[in-house]
Amino acid sequence: MRLVSLCPSLTELVFDLGRGDDLVGVTRWCVHPADGVGAIEKVGGTKDPDVARVVELGPDLVLMNREENRLEDGQALEAAGLRCHVTMPRTIEETAEMVRSIGLALERVDAAERIAVDIEVRAERVQKTAADRPAVRFAYLIWRRPWMTVNGDTFAHALLSLAGGVNIFADRPERYPEIRPDELTAGDPDLVLLCTEPFPFTETHIDQLADLTGLPRARFRFADGEYLSWHGSRTPAGIDYAARVLRLPLS
Repeated sequence: MRLVSLCPSLTELVFDLGRGDDLVGVTRWCVHPADGVGAIEKVGGTKDPDVARVVELGPDLVLMNREENRLEDGQALEAAGLRCHVTMPRTIEETAEMVRSIGLALERVDAAERIAVDIEVRAERVQKTAADRPAVRFAYLIWRRPWMTVNGDTFAHALLSLAGGVNIFADRPERYPEIRPDELTAGDPDLVLLCTEPFPFTETHIDQLADLTGLPRARFRFADGEYLSWHGSRTPAGIDYAARVLRLPLS
């Protein structure tokens, strides 16, 4: 089976399902596992894949994500006769089902079931633990200039909510709304998480936000974007990570 993956988290999943050797093309953002993706041809980015080259590679299946990849690229690949498996999980349950569906497509049903069950078991455990603890009101920032966060229809929200978080911007109509510093001040979150991707936040940005919002600097914390936004075989660890990052003592 010849495979192309146009989504980093799905590339990682392919390896964890034992199909890494079948990958003939990945994006330049596919970095895990590092010792596996290095030798695979890069076919552009998630938003700008070289569609013609993907067609030339003649994959039996192209793995895509509706959020990471563009609709027009998927349509072009299908118009060229390629089969695309397109997913977009927003919740823990949808992620487990996505893993199962890809396992079926890749003829790795047993391996996929192990990952999916691990997701479900960890989610149940973390949710039960969170039920006995006070909720943590949070904001999760993903971008600067403009400042941007996530609403309740996102995977990061789902992970953090499962672990006992309450997203102060959950009801915004846009999935990735722009916000102003004064809205953070008014929301008065217990915790402001600065995601490590797609924007590389630094200590300087924490200083800036603390100054702009008047919120105590101790409320600001970095959060690993790969654990909180990569859906697939990284999700079990992401579930546990979400629980840890919400409960770390404020220094």
